[in-house]
Amino acid sequence: MLSVKVDMFQTVGFTVLLIWIGNYLRGRFGTLKKYCIPASVVGGLLFAVIALILHNTGIIQFSFDKGVINKFFYCIFFAAAGAAVGLKLLKKGGKLIVIFTILVAILEILQNFLAIGVGRLFNIDPLIALMTGSTPMTGGHGNAAAFAPVAEAMGATGAMEVALAAATFGLVAGCIVGGPLGKRLVEKYDLKGKFSSEEIEEMEKESKLKTLVDPKRSMLAVSLMFLAIGIGSVFFNLFKAAVPGVKLPIHVMCMVGGLLVRNFYEKIYGESPDVFQSVDIIGEISLAMFITMSIMTMKLWQLAGLAIPMVVMLICQVILAYLFVTQLTFRFLGKNYDAAVMAVGHNGFGLGATPVAMATMKTVCDEFGYSKLAFFIVPLLGGLICNLTNAVIITSFLNFYR
Repeated sequence: MLSVKVDMFQTVGFTVLLIWIGNYLRGRFGTLKKYCIPASVVGGLLFAVIALILHNTGIIQFSFDKGVINKFFYCIFFAAAGAAVGLKLLKKGGKLIVIFTILVAILEILQNFLAIGVGRLFNIDPLIALMTGSTPMTGGHGNAAAFAPVAEAMGATGAMEVALAAATFGLVAGCIVGGPLGKRLVEKYDLKGKFSSEEIEEMEKESKLKTLVDPKRSMLAVSLMFLAIGIGSVFFNLFKAAVPGVKLPIHVMCMVGGLLVRNFYEKIYGESPDVFQSVDIIGEISLAMFITMSIMTMKLWQLAGLAIPMVVMLICQVILAYLFVTQLTFRFLGKNYDAAVMAVGHNGFGLGATPVAMATMKTVCDEFGYSKLAFFIVPLLGGLICNLTNAVIITSFLNFYR
Protein backbone atom coordinates (compact mmCIF):
# COMPACT_ATOMS: atom_id res chain seq x y z
CA MET A 1 0.00 0.00 0.00
CA LEU A 2 1.29 3.44 -0.94
CA SER A 3 1.67 5.75 2.06
CA VAL A 4 1.12 9.43 1.28
CA LYS A 5 2.33 11.92 3.86
CA VAL A 6 0.68 15.34 3.71
CA ASP A 7 2.58 18.10 5.51
CA MET A 8 0.98 20.84 7.62
CA PHE A 9 0.72 23.48 4.89
CA GLN A 10 -0.62 20.98 2.36
CA THR A 11 -3.15 19.87 4.96
CA VAL A 12 -4.37 23.46 5.35
CA GLY A 13 -4.70 23.90 1.59
CA PHE A 14 -6.52 20.59 1.17
CA THR A 15 -8.88 21.50 4.02
CA VAL A 16 -9.89 24.69 2.20
CA LEU A 17 -10.60 22.71 -0.98
CA LEU A 18 -12.88 20.34 0.94
CA ILE A 19 -14.79 23.28 2.46
CA TRP A 20 -15.36 24.66 -1.02
CA ILE A 21 -16.48 21.24 -2.25
CA GLY A 22 -18.83 20.97 0.74
CA ASN A 23 -20.35 24.37 -0.05
CA TYR A 24 -20.75 23.41 -3.69
CA LEU A 25 -22.49 20.14 -2.82
CA ARG A 26 -24.82 21.90 -0.34
CA GLY A 27 -25.84 24.26 -3.13
CA ARG A 28 -26.17 21.44 -5.64
CA PHE A 29 -28.14 19.05 -3.44
CA GLY A 30 -30.93 20.82 -1.57
CA THR A 31 -31.39 17.95 0.87
CA LEU A 32 -28.05 18.73 2.53
CA LYS A 33 -29.06 22.33 3.13
CA LYS A 34 -32.62 21.40 4.05
CA TYR A 35 -31.43 19.15 6.87
CA CYS A 36 -28.73 21.58 8.04
CA ILE A 37 -25.71 19.39 7.24
CA PRO A 38 -22.65 21.71 7.52
CA ALA A 39 -20.38 22.22 4.51
CA SER A 40 -17.39 21.25 6.66
CA VAL A 41 -19.07 17.93 7.46
CA VAL A 42 -20.06 17.30 3.84
CA GLY A 43 -16.57 17.92 2.47
CA GLY A 44 -14.72 16.27 5.34
CA LEU A 45 -16.92 13.17 5.41
CA LEU A 46 -16.75 12.80 1.63
CA PHE A 47 -12.97 12.58 1.76
CA ALA A 48 -13.06 10.30 4.82
CA VAL A 49 -15.20 7.84 2.83
CA ILE A 50 -12.84 8.06 -0.16
CA ALA A 51 -9.87 7.46 2.17
CA LEU A 52 -11.71 4.44 3.60
CA ILE A 53 -12.17 2.95 0.13
CA LEU A 54 -8.55 3.57 -0.84
CA HIS A 55 -7.33 2.05 2.43
CA ASN A 56 -9.52 -1.06 2.24
CA THR A 57 -8.54 -1.72 -1.37
CA GLY A 58 -4.88 -1.48 -0.42
CA ILE A 59 -4.15 1.43 -2.76
CA ILE A 60 -3.28 4.45 -0.59
CA GLN A 61 -3.18 5.40 3.06
CA PHE A 62 -2.98 9.10 3.90
CA SER A 63 -1.09 10.56 6.83
CA PHE A 64 -1.87 14.21 7.64
CA ASP A 65 0.30 16.49 9.75
CA LYS A 66 -2.61 18.24 11.47
CA GLY A 67 -1.80 18.18 15.18
CA VAL A 68 -0.42 21.71 15.68
CA ILE A 69 -2.46 23.59 13.09
CA ASN A 70 -5.73 21.90 14.04
CA LYS A 71 -5.19 22.80 17.70
CA PHE A 72 -4.44 26.38 16.63
CA PHE A 73 -7.74 26.77 14.76
CA TYR A 74 -9.53 24.92 17.55
CA CYS A 75 -8.23 27.32 20.21
CA ILE A 76 -8.84 30.43 18.08
CA PHE A 77 -12.46 29.40 17.59
CA PHE A 78 -13.07 28.88 21.29
CA ALA A 79 -11.33 32.16 22.10
CA ALA A 80 -13.74 33.82 19.66
CA ALA A 81 -16.65 32.01 21.32
CA GLY A 82 -15.52 33.36 24.68
CA ALA A 83 -15.16 36.84 23.20
CA ALA A 84 -18.81 36.73 22.14
CA VAL A 85 -19.84 36.74 25.79
CA GLY A 86 -20.50 39.97 27.62
CA LEU A 87 -21.31 40.35 31.31
CA LYS A 88 -25.06 40.44 30.63
CA LEU A 89 -24.91 37.06 28.90
CA LEU A 90 -22.86 35.60 31.75
CA LYS A 91 -25.53 36.56 34.25
CA LYS A 92 -28.31 35.24 32.03
CA GLY A 93 -26.62 31.86 31.61
CA GLY A 94 -26.05 31.14 35.33
CA LYS A 95 -29.22 29.17 36.05
CA LEU A 96 -29.13 27.35 32.72
CA ILE A 97 -25.54 26.22 33.31
CA VAL A 98 -26.58 24.51 36.55
CA ILE A 99 -29.56 22.80 34.89
CA PHE A 100 -27.50 21.80 31.87
CA THR A 101 -24.74 20.38 34.08
CA ILE A 102 -27.24 18.09 35.81
CA LEU A 103 -28.66 16.97 32.46
CA VAL A 104 -25.17 16.25 31.11
CA ALA A 105 -24.34 14.08 34.13
CA ILE A 106 -27.64 12.19 33.86
CA LEU A 107 -27.04 11.40 30.17
CA GLU A 108 -23.52 10.17 30.97
CA ILE A 109 -24.89 7.82 33.64
CA LEU A 110 -27.65 6.55 31.33
CA GLN A 111 -25.12 5.94 28.54
CA ASN A 112 -23.17 3.62 30.82
CA PHE A 113 -26.23 1.79 32.10
CA LEU A 114 -27.40 1.31 28.51
CA ALA A 115 -23.98 -0.02 27.49
CA ILE A 116 -23.97 -2.53 30.36
CA GLY A 117 -27.59 -3.56 29.76
CA VAL A 118 -27.29 -4.15 26.01
CA GLY A 119 -23.89 -5.76 26.53
CA ARG A 120 -25.42 -8.34 28.83
CA LEU A 121 -27.84 -9.39 26.08
CA PHE A 122 -24.80 -10.37 24.00
CA ASN A 123 -22.74 -11.73 26.94
CA ILE A 124 -20.12 -9.00 26.57
CA ASP A 125 -17.68 -8.24 29.37
CA PRO A 126 -19.06 -5.17 31.24
CA LEU A 127 -15.66 -3.47 31.02
CA ILE A 128 -15.72 -3.84 27.23
CA ALA A 129 -19.36 -2.77 27.10
CA LEU A 130 -18.48 0.40 29.00
CA MET A 131 -16.19 1.31 26.12
CA THR A 132 -19.38 2.06 24.14
CA GLY A 133 -20.88 4.17 26.93
CA SER A 134 -20.02 7.67 28.12
CA THR A 135 -16.28 7.03 27.68
CA PRO A 136 -16.35 7.41 23.86
CA MET A 137 -19.78 9.02 23.52
CA THR A 138 -19.71 12.11 25.73
CA GLY A 139 -15.98 11.67 26.26
CA GLY A 140 -14.92 11.39 22.61
CA HIS A 141 -11.54 10.17 21.41
CA GLY A 142 -9.75 11.92 24.27
CA ASN A 143 -11.50 10.00 27.02
CA ALA A 144 -11.44 6.85 24.89
CA ALA A 145 -7.65 7.04 24.72
CA ALA A 146 -7.39 7.96 28.41
CA PHE A 147 -9.70 5.38 29.99
CA ALA A 148 -9.38 2.40 27.63
CA PRO A 149 -5.89 1.55 28.99
CA VAL A 150 -7.39 1.57 32.49
CA ALA A 151 -10.01 -0.95 31.38
CA GLU A 152 -7.33 -3.08 29.70
CA ALA A 153 -5.27 -3.05 32.89
CA MET A 154 -8.36 -4.44 34.62
CA GLY A 155 -8.43 -7.32 32.13
CA ALA A 156 -10.57 -5.97 29.28
CA THR A 157 -8.50 -7.02 26.27
CA GLY A 158 -9.31 -4.99 23.16
CA ALA A 159 -10.84 -2.09 25.10
CA MET A 160 -8.76 0.49 23.22
CA GLU A 161 -9.89 -0.66 19.76
CA VAL A 162 -13.54 -0.77 20.83
CA ALA A 163 -13.39 2.66 22.50
CA LEU A 164 -11.69 4.41 19.56
CA ALA A 165 -14.02 2.81 17.02
CA ALA A 166 -17.03 3.75 19.14
CA ALA A 167 -15.79 7.36 19.38
CA THR A 168 -15.45 7.48 15.59
CA PHE A 169 -18.96 6.07 15.18
CA GLY A 170 -20.30 8.72 17.58
CA LEU A 171 -18.50 11.50 15.71
CA VAL A 172 -20.05 10.47 12.39
CA ALA A 173 -23.50 9.99 13.95
CA GLY A 174 -23.33 13.38 15.66
CA CYS A 175 -22.51 15.06 12.34
CA ILE A 176 -25.46 13.43 10.59
CA VAL A 177 -28.11 13.69 13.32
CA GLY A 178 -27.48 17.21 14.69
CA GLY A 179 -28.80 19.36 11.85
CA PRO A 180 -32.05 17.45 11.22
CA LEU A 181 -32.64 17.31 14.99
CA GLY A 182 -32.44 21.09 15.28
CA LYS A 183 -34.61 21.63 12.22
CA ARG A 184 -37.28 19.33 13.63
CA LEU A 185 -37.40 21.12 16.99
CA VAL A 186 -37.50 24.58 15.43
CA GLU A 187 -40.26 23.72 12.99
CA LYS A 188 -42.31 21.51 15.31
CA TYR A 189 -42.51 24.18 18.02
CA ASP A 190 -42.53 27.13 15.59
CA LEU A 191 -39.42 28.68 17.14
CA LYS A 192 -37.52 31.62 15.76
CA GLY A 193 -34.16 33.21 16.38
CA LYS A 194 -33.75 36.92 16.70
CA PHE A 195 -33.83 37.39 12.92
CA SER A 196 -35.08 35.43 9.92
CA SER A 197 -32.56 33.60 7.76
CA GLU A 198 -32.98 36.20 4.99
CA GLU A 199 -32.35 39.07 7.41
CA ILE A 200 -29.29 37.30 8.84
CA GLU A 201 -27.87 36.73 5.35
CA GLU A 202 -28.33 40.38 4.43
CA MET A 203 -26.86 41.65 7.72
CA GLU A 204 -23.90 39.29 7.42
CA LYS A 205 -23.15 40.60 3.92
CA GLU A 206 -23.23 44.17 5.12
CA SER A 207 -21.35 43.61 8.37
CA LYS A 208 -18.66 41.44 6.83
CA LEU A 209 -18.06 43.95 4.06
CA LYS A 210 -17.96 46.83 6.54
CA THR A 211 -15.69 44.92 8.89
CA LEU A 212 -13.22 43.45 6.45
CA VAL A 213 -12.57 46.65 4.53
CA ASP A 214 -11.19 48.29 7.69
CA PRO A 215 -7.58 47.05 8.04
CA LYS A 216 -7.10 48.52 11.52
CA ARG A 217 -10.21 46.87 12.89
CA SER A 218 -9.36 43.51 11.30
CA MET A 219 -5.80 43.69 12.65
CA LEU A 220 -7.13 44.54 16.11
CA ALA A 221 -9.54 41.57 16.03
CA VAL A 222 -6.77 39.15 15.03
CA SER A 223 -4.46 40.58 17.70
CA LEU A 224 -7.13 40.20 20.39
CA MET A 225 -7.60 36.54 19.49
CA PHE A 226 -3.86 35.88 19.58
CA LEU A 227 -3.75 37.58 22.97
CA ALA A 228 -6.70 35.47 24.14
CA ILE A 229 -5.08 32.14 23.27
CA GLY A 230 -1.84 33.33 24.90
CA ILE A 231 -3.74 34.08 28.10
CA GLY A 232 -5.53 30.74 27.76
CA SER A 233 -2.23 28.89 27.50
CA VAL A 234 -0.92 30.57 30.65
CA PHE A 235 -4.08 29.62 32.56
CA PHE A 236 -3.86 26.09 31.16
CA ASN A 237 -0.31 25.60 32.46
CA LEU A 238 -1.14 27.15 35.83
CA PHE A 239 -4.14 24.84 36.20
CA LYS A 240 -2.10 21.79 35.17
CA ALA A 241 0.52 22.63 37.80
CA ALA A 242 -2.05 23.38 40.52
CA VAL A 243 -4.30 20.35 39.87
CA PRO A 244 -2.05 17.67 38.32
CA GLY A 245 -4.64 14.89 38.58
CA VAL A 246 -7.27 16.63 36.44
CA LYS A 247 -6.97 16.83 32.65
CA LEU A 248 -8.49 20.05 31.32
CA PRO A 249 -8.60 20.75 27.55
CA ILE A 250 -6.62 23.84 26.57
CA HIS A 251 -9.46 25.20 24.46
CA VAL A 252 -11.53 25.74 27.60
CA MET A 253 -8.91 28.12 28.96
CA CYS A 254 -8.69 29.83 25.56
CA MET A 255 -12.43 30.45 25.79
CA VAL A 256 -11.85 32.00 29.23
CA GLY A 257 -9.07 34.09 27.67
CA GLY A 258 -11.47 35.33 24.99
CA LEU A 259 -14.09 36.16 27.60
CA LEU A 260 -11.58 38.18 29.64
CA VAL A 261 -10.22 39.99 26.60
CA ARG A 262 -13.73 40.99 25.49
CA ASN A 263 -14.83 42.30 28.85
CA PHE A 264 -11.57 44.10 29.70
CA TYR A 265 -11.45 45.69 26.26
CA GLU A 266 -15.00 47.00 26.56
CA LYS A 267 -14.32 48.11 30.12
CA ILE A 268 -11.57 50.38 28.77
CA TYR A 269 -12.92 51.42 25.35
CA GLY A 270 -16.66 50.86 25.72
CA GLU A 271 -18.86 48.58 23.62
CA SER A 272 -17.25 47.79 20.26
CA PRO A 273 -19.66 45.71 18.16
CA ASP A 274 -17.72 46.27 14.91
CA VAL A 275 -14.50 44.90 16.40
CA PHE A 276 -16.24 41.79 17.66
CA GLN A 277 -18.00 41.32 14.34
CA SER A 278 -14.49 40.83 12.98
CA VAL A 279 -13.77 38.41 15.82
CA ASP A 280 -16.91 36.43 14.89
CA ILE A 281 -15.66 36.11 11.32
CA ILE A 282 -12.30 34.85 12.54
CA GLY A 283 -14.15 32.33 14.70
CA GLU A 284 -16.28 31.12 11.77
CA ILE A 285 -13.21 30.58 9.60
CA SER A 286 -11.43 28.70 12.37
CA LEU A 287 -14.53 26.55 13.05
CA ALA A 288 -14.80 25.49 9.41
CA MET A 289 -11.09 24.69 9.26
CA PHE A 290 -10.79 22.53 12.35
CA ILE A 291 -14.09 20.71 11.81
CA THR A 292 -13.17 19.79 8.24
CA MET A 293 -9.64 18.81 9.28
CA SER A 294 -10.92 16.62 12.12
CA ILE A 295 -13.47 14.79 9.98
CA MET A 296 -11.36 14.31 6.84
CA THR A 297 -8.65 12.57 8.92
CA MET A 298 -11.03 10.12 10.62
CA LYS A 299 -10.04 6.49 10.20
CA LEU A 300 -13.42 5.06 9.28
CA TRP A 301 -11.94 1.60 8.73
CA GLN A 302 -11.80 1.25 12.51
CA LEU A 303 -15.58 0.86 12.39
CA ALA A 304 -15.21 -2.19 10.16
CA GLY A 305 -13.72 -4.07 13.09
CA LEU A 306 -16.86 -3.68 15.18
CA ALA A 307 -18.87 -6.84 15.59
CA ILE A 308 -22.65 -6.74 15.13
CA PRO A 309 -23.31 -6.57 18.92
CA MET A 310 -21.14 -3.46 19.15
CA VAL A 311 -22.96 -1.82 16.25
CA VAL A 312 -26.28 -2.55 17.96
CA MET A 313 -24.96 -1.04 21.19
CA LEU A 314 -23.80 2.10 19.43
CA ILE A 315 -27.05 2.56 17.52
CA CYS A 316 -28.84 2.32 20.87
CA GLN A 317 -26.56 5.10 22.16
CA VAL A 318 -27.50 7.35 19.23
CA ILE A 319 -31.20 6.73 19.90
CA LEU A 320 -30.72 7.43 23.62
CA ALA A 321 -28.93 10.74 22.93
CA TYR A 322 -31.60 11.83 20.44
CA LEU A 323 -34.49 11.06 22.78
CA PHE A 324 -32.72 12.59 25.78
CA VAL A 325 -31.90 15.94 24.17
CA THR A 326 -35.30 16.32 22.48
CA GLN A 327 -37.42 15.23 25.43
CA LEU A 328 -35.34 16.45 28.40
CA THR A 329 -32.58 18.89 27.43
CA PHE A 330 -34.85 20.95 25.19
CA ARG A 331 -37.69 21.05 27.72
CA PHE A 332 -35.67 21.71 30.87
CA LEU A 333 -33.65 24.48 29.24
CA GLY A 334 -36.77 26.45 28.44
CA LYS A 335 -38.42 24.93 25.35
CA ASN A 336 -37.49 28.03 23.34
CA TYR A 337 -35.16 28.75 20.45
CA ASP A 338 -32.02 28.95 22.62
CA ALA A 339 -33.02 25.60 24.17
CA ALA A 340 -33.41 24.02 20.71
CA VAL A 341 -29.91 25.13 19.67
CA MET A 342 -28.45 23.92 22.99
CA ALA A 343 -30.20 20.57 22.48
CA VAL A 344 -28.42 20.30 19.12
CA GLY A 345 -25.15 21.05 20.91
CA HIS A 346 -25.83 18.49 23.64
CA ASN A 347 -26.44 15.87 20.96
CA GLY A 348 -23.13 16.85 19.32
CA PHE A 349 -20.88 16.53 22.34
CA GLY A 350 -23.06 13.77 23.81
CA LEU A 351 -22.05 11.65 20.83
CA GLY A 352 -18.38 12.40 21.06
CA ALA A 353 -17.14 15.87 20.15
CA THR A 354 -17.62 19.53 21.04
CA PRO A 355 -16.50 20.57 17.50
CA VAL A 356 -19.41 18.59 16.04
CA ALA A 357 -21.74 20.35 18.49
CA MET A 358 -20.47 23.75 17.37
CA ALA A 359 -20.64 22.93 13.64
CA THR A 360 -24.19 21.57 13.76
CA MET A 361 -25.33 24.45 16.00
CA LYS A 362 -23.87 26.99 13.57
CA THR A 363 -25.64 25.38 10.61
CA VAL A 364 -28.98 25.47 12.42
CA CYS A 365 -28.36 29.10 13.43
CA ASP A 366 -27.45 30.06 9.87
CA GLU A 367 -30.85 28.77 8.83
CA PHE A 368 -33.07 29.99 11.66
CA GLY A 369 -31.23 32.69 13.65
CA TYR A 370 -28.27 33.13 15.98
CA SER A 371 -28.17 32.12 19.66
CA LYS A 372 -25.41 33.81 21.65
CA LEU A 373 -26.50 32.00 24.80
CA ALA A 374 -26.10 28.58 23.18
CA PHE A 375 -22.68 29.43 21.76
CA PHE A 376 -21.52 30.40 25.22
CA ILE A 377 -23.04 27.60 27.31
CA VAL A 378 -22.45 24.60 25.01
CA PRO A 379 -18.65 25.02 24.67
CA LEU A 380 -18.42 25.53 28.43
CA LEU A 381 -20.43 22.36 29.12
CA GLY A 382 -18.97 20.30 26.27
CA GLY A 383 -15.38 21.38 26.81
CA LEU A 384 -15.09 21.63 30.58
CA ILE A 385 -17.95 20.49 32.78
CA CYS A 386 -18.86 17.28 30.94
CA ASN A 387 -15.20 16.19 31.08
CA LEU A 388 -15.12 16.66 34.85
CA THR A 389 -18.43 14.89 35.54
CA ASN A 390 -17.65 12.16 33.02
CA ALA A 391 -14.26 11.40 34.58
CA VAL A 392 -15.91 10.78 37.95
CA ILE A 393 -18.73 8.71 36.43
CA ILE A 394 -16.46 6.56 34.23
CA THR A 395 -14.08 5.87 37.11
CA SER A 396 -16.99 4.85 39.33
CA PHE A 397 -18.38 2.40 36.77
CA LEU A 398 -14.96 0.89 35.97
CA ASN A 399 -14.20 0.35 39.65
CA PHE A 400 -17.61 -1.24 40.23
CA TYR A 401 -17.19 -3.78 37.40
CA ARG A 402 -13.45 -4.44 37.75
